[in-house]
Amino acid sequence: MISAGDFRKGITFEMNGEPHVILDFQHVKPGKGSPFVRTKYKNILTGATREEAFNPSDKFPKAHIETKKMQYLYSDGELYYFMDNETFDQIPLHYDQVEEALKFTRENDEVTVKFYKGAPFMVESAQFVDLVITDTEPGFAGNTAQGATKPATVETGFTLQVPLFINEGEKIQIDTRTGEYLGRSKE
Repeated sequence: MISAGDFRKGITFEMNGEPHVILDFQHVKPGKGSPFVRTKYKNILTGATREEAFNPSDKFPKAHIETKKMQYLYSDGELYYFMDNETFDQIPLHYDQVEEALKFTRENDEVTVKFYKGAPFMVESAQFVDLVITDTEPGFAGNTAQGATKPATVETGFTLQVPLFINEGEKIQIDTRTGEYLGRSKE
């Protein structure tokens, strides 16, 4: 069992016999009244999202989720194909199942695919990825006292803010949980 007070992004729970995953949460302690947890969650089977407030002491059964390391192979425009690294079986997934991971995943990259009762429902990229910048304004040194940034697009098509001194063609490290620049790649 998991209580609503322990909700975090990515945690899975069962409600009304169906599995759900937490997309966003906020613990709220109003001046008057009792505290509550404002939660945005997604039904794993249907893909429907809802927002709801729970009492922190509400308890839910934890949904048993399997994870497998798989390799992203390619997309045919509609489906995205992943291969099991052990059995070499390939599974096709729809865009809504892979949307977040694709921001940081290139072909042949290893990802984690989550399954509920044998059916895949979500793909996660590695927590930190190193990607090459394909498009940004020319870099220049100086004027960094203000922490100034500029937009940059990486090889997967994702756009993020980077410091002014970063140039096109450089490899940078990104935190996939927040989509933020961490520094130049050490590779």
